[in-house]
Amino acid sequence: MTTSEHSTRTSPRTGPAADGAAIRLSGLHKSFGSVRAVRGIDLTVAPGEVVAFLGPNGAGKSTTIDLLLGLTKPDSGTARLFGGVPDAAVSAGRVGAMLQSGALLPDLTVRELIRIFAALHRNPMPVGEAMLRAGIDDIAGQKTQNLSGGQAQRVRFALALVPDPDVVVLDEPTVAMDVEVRRQFWASMREFAAGGRTVLFATHYLQEADDYADRVVVIADGRIIADGTGASIKARVSGRTLSAVIPGASEQLLRAMDTVTDVEVVGGRYAVHCDDSDAVLRLLLARYPQIHDIEITQANLEQAFLQLTGSSSVDAPSTSAAKGA
Repeated sequence: MTTSEHSTRTSPRTGPAADGAAIRLSGLHKSFGSVRAVRGIDLTVAPGEVVAFLGPNGAGKSTTIDLLLGLTKPDSGTARLFGGVPDAAVSAGRVGAMLQSGALLPDLTVRELIRIFAALHRNPMPVGEAMLRAGIDDIAGQKTQNLSGGQAQRVRFALALVPDPDVVVLDEPTVAMDVEVRRQFWASMREFAAGGRTVLFATHYLQEADDYADRVVVIADGRIIADGTGASIKARVSGRTLSAVIPGASEQLLRAMDTVTDVEVVGGRYAVHCDDSDAVLRLLLARYPQIHDIEITQANLEQAFLQLTGSSSVDAPSTSAAKGA
């Protein structure tokens, strides 16, 4: 079976809510003692959207996901899936989740684990299809305790697909996956979403969010501070980066130039962050005639993220894997 041969459901499921929403979070608040983890989250996601959650550690991403799935109850506000309470959607098999926590059952092969999980659902996706979509058919006979971190993540993805869900919620899904496996994972996820399924994922891989999400939601201090396409969020950040080899220059001299906001030196090249790249370039050409290999780029999603969240650094840069709160 190919991944395009989707399983046939034997019983009907209702569609989105009357207002067309697959997910609707309204005025969510949640505190743990003196810690206010979520402070008034409002979010609506339509069927078929792929939405990325970004935010520093402790921003409230994972708490919001737990509220969405009904794993914890809000202090105030509501979480709705297809117009109903989360428990109803989960019980109906309309939701699949891949969370940071939770170990795989030991002493079982991958295939045995998927079969046991499938037996818990009324209308599961065929076991072979779930394994194929998750890219784990080649490790079906391995014991779960012998899997690498990346393989275990792919098994968790298969478990999330087993209910044949309408909404898939993923918390740091590609942690421990190498670059090629991450690419395959997102190709499979985009194909799955293309049939009208909704995907919401939290990630620290900023490029991943930019490349694969239809929409990026930035959370900081328990609140949504930006919501839009990756391009629209990057456009909110002023300035450009001029990168070049500049013989005779120094960080101190470059920082003193008008409109320059920051200077970095990477591999013998200067990266000059500025508000007016045209003016800076004219000054550089006049002062440093040997300047060469010039590139000018718009702010990337990481720079937008840092400005929007007020962070001095990304808690887990796009080349590492870390857990959000």
